[in-house]
Amino acid sequence: MPAPTRCAALRRPPSSLPYPTAPFVPRLLGAAARTRNDGAPDMSTIGFVGPGQMGMPMVERLVTAGHSVVVHARREEVREHLDELGARAVADPREVADGADLVLICLFSDPQLQEVAPSLIDAARKGSIIASHVTGSIATIQELAERGRSRGIDVLDAPVSGTDTKIRAGELTVMLGGDSDAVAAATGPISAYSNPVLPTGPLGSALKMKLVNNLLFAANVQLVAEAAALGESLGLETSTLLTTLGHCSGGSAASSYASAAGDIATFGAGIAHYLGKDVAVCQQVAAELGANPELLLSVVDRGPLPLTS
Repeated sequence: MPAPTRCAALRRPPSSLPYPTAPFVPRLLGAAARTRNDGAPDMSTIGFVGPGQMGMPMVERLVTAGHSVVVHARREEVREHLDELGARAVADPREVADGADLVLICLFSDPQLQEVAPSLIDAARKGSIIASHVTGSIATIQELAERGRSRGIDVLDAPVSGTDTKIRAGELTVMLGGDSDAVAAATGPISAYSNPVLPTGPLGSALKMKLVNNLLFAANVQLVAEAAALGESLGLETSTLLTTLGHCSGGSAASSYASAAGDIATFGAGIAHYLGKDVAVCQQVAAELGANPELLLSVVDRGPLPLTS
């Protein structure tokens, strides 16, 4: 069976925008590629599911970059806000995939992805790309990719590292795993809110890297909390210690985030829910693949913050 013809061009953001973009890699349907009246390629159509704390600023950046964005939102007030931004809001998630060149999924959990993604794949047109920003299981993304493959649709794992602040600055880190042509084509639009966008290899490789990163980060969070407790026992002021660590060899992303939060309790309260979910996924995937992150998990389990159930 011949490989599916690539979809309409996914355009990069205009060069005047105040953030770096990845190289533009077109995927064209030959004579079927959309063009404007002046003969130039039309803007790509991006479907988006999950306009929440992370997803909404992604949508904002995509619209600012000149993409036509169709977004699924359940609540009427969210749909109204999306319309004000310049996106087209729809109540049925299948409408997101219908006619889109690239569909981006930014949901919280693997069960949510399992619930929504199959209908998106079924509604998507041949040659399109579906990229999941969800930190989930390897098995789920592989099952979705197989479903997409039978319909001529590429599925990519596209987990992220960073905060909504990073998204608004266009500095989110996105890892992309899957078919190299699909990764190259998706990189341009995703770079509207991401720098860098990192190709990691075959399908599933991006999720594996994200899970290793998250487990290491969780361990670092516990070490920072323990270091702060040590500093307090030595009579050091915690905020001053965290600021100082940011300029020393013991500093890390975890200590920087803790410093920005102001104190360990606030930092822990803000991060525990999300990081706890990711640690659980790490444990699940490691067990499925026969890996043994014993030392990292030991640090996460024994640390002072409640990051495991």
